[in-house]
Amino acid sequence: MAVITISRGSFSGGKILAECLADKLGYRCLDREVIVERAAAYGVTQEELRRALTEPPSFWDRFSHRKYMFLTLFQAALTEEVRAGNAVYHSNAGHLLLRGVSHVLRTRIIAPLEKRVTMVQDRLKMSTEDAVAYIQTMDQDRRKWTHYLYGVDWGDPALYDVVLNLEYMDIREACEIIGSMTGQKTFEETPDSVAAMENLTMASRVRANLVIHPATSGLEVEVEASGGKVTVRGRLATADQAREIQDVVRRIPGVTDLVLEGVVQSRGL
Repeated sequence: MAVITISRGSFSGGKILAECLADKLGYRCLDREVIVERAAAYGVTQEELRRALTEPPSFWDRFSHRKYMFLTLFQAALTEEVRAGNAVYHSNAGHLLLRGVSHVLRTRIIAPLEKRVTMVQDRLKMSTEDAVAYIQTMDQDRRKWTHYLYGVDWGDPALYDVVLNLEYMDIREACEIIGSMTGQKTFEETPDSVAAMENLTMASRVRANLVIHPATSGLEVEVEASGGKVTVRGRLATADQAREIQDVVRRIPGVTDLVLEGVVQSRGL
């Protein structure tokens, strides 16, 4: 019942690997479009979400709260989609949005530039020079985005459980290696890891509901969940904001208790 996330540079074979793993393990294969479609159910358009995930950081520096909003909705959609396990996700730093869940197998694949250039030329019919420039630009943009959104270096091996180099192995061999790892005890679901996924899902759901509700959409808060108990932390300017948070959160199924920690202190539900 593991969840596999795949991080890779453009045209490194990530989609092919994800499809191979899904076929081998009987898992669902998820990409950005699946998550965008689910996130749009919160009331934003798919076009807005795609733009938020592709515009350069320099653009979103002017709209920092919009960045918070779209990332919140994307995380909520991703956690809802993978909470039941048996899923392979191969886009947009899923390993960073699913932190703290031990049955998430965080993988990264790298491939020599020559292989990637060949793939770009085959698919996009570019010259060698244009293909190299295209790959370098895409990689640079992903690195900037990861640092901007999460404050980490996209290529840091410490962010992953396994890094595979496709210089001498092919996709099928990489698929066999990663597939065999899902059977290891390390990545099996446990009561603690299932609880961690459920708590992350609940916390993400609460943040998403707050960010789309007119009365609380301007707030940026941290949310933790433990069972049905939800803790919301943030700088609240007025008692009215605390009441607004309570009004939104108490309507979310599964919430049994609420604690607010901020400038304004309030009782629970």
